[in-house]
Amino acid sequence: MTENNTKGSNGIYMILIFILLAALGVLSYMWSSKRGELNDCTNENLTLKSDMEGMNQMMEGYVGNLSNDLKTDFKNMLNTYDKLIEKDHTKADSLNKQKEKIQVLLNQLNSNKRLSANQLYKLSKENETLRGIMRSYVKQIDSLNTLNISLTSKLDETASKLTTTTVERDEFKKVAEEKTEQVKKGARLQAYQFNSVALRQKMNNTSEETVKAKNAVQIKSSFTIAQNPLTAAGKKTVYLQITNPEGKVLQARSSYTTDTDQGNVAYSDKKEIDYQNQAIDLSIYFDLKENAAKGNYKVRVICDGSVIGTDSFTLK
Repeated sequence: MTENNTKGSNGIYMILIFILLAALGVLSYMWSSKRGELNDCTNENLTLKSDMEGMNQMMEGYVGNLSNDLKTDFKNMLNTYDKLIEKDHTKADSLNKQKEKIQVLLNQLNSNKRLSANQLYKLSKENETLRGIMRSYVKQIDSLNTLNISLTSKLDETASKLTTTTVERDEFKKVAEEKTEQVKKGARLQAYQFNSVALRQKMNNTSEETVKAKNAVQIKSSFTIAQNPLTAAGKKTVYLQITNPEGKVLQARSSYTTDTDQGNVAYSDKKEIDYQNQAIDLSIYFDLKENAAKGNYKVRVICDGSVIGTDSFTLK
């Protein structure tokens, strides 16, 4: 029984040794194959590097031109960003960040005089990306400027309309004032049919007209105030102003003055009337306090602040 077990164990060991030898053979084959592939890759890589160097040498002139073009392009973008910042200061921070990125790439171009085609290609791609970002900023800020121009245009249009409205208002105001003045003039009373004379006193205490200055003791001015339906009816004061040849207004009292559209003026005497828009005849008398002077006397009648009629007479 023991002998049989020993024979069985030896058989198993032989099988295991055979399997290990087979596995070792397979691994050796695989390692040899992969090493061959690695050598092939290394050789291809060396070939590609050689080809790349040759290509770089062939494209050296083109690479120089591309480098100069990129420098010019980056500088133009920097100038564009400066102009955008001037237009919209609110975006200065974000615009300056983009400028910093461009400046880094520009410095890279300036500091490295022998960039490969591959490096320039990468810089060119970054240039396109930065240019796209710049275009979006240009569009945003130009849209804002367009909006500002539109708002300015609308503001100018509104200001123009306001100016037009103001002019129209002033014209309407002027017309209204003219109409008001016309109505005011139309409502102004008018005096006519004047008869202004000096009076002397007779022996029987009656009076009669005289043209002699030495005999004059009183001045009378008779006139008619015309009918006027536009004037407010009611109590009115009619003022008589007599100016002697020396240009002095004769006054019954020194306090006799009244306001007119020509300022405060002195008057000789006055009379209250009840005007009911119909023609009314009246006479106003002024008693002379001293001898009358020879010469021409002027008479003015004033009512409602305006001169409504004038007359004159002469004493010898």
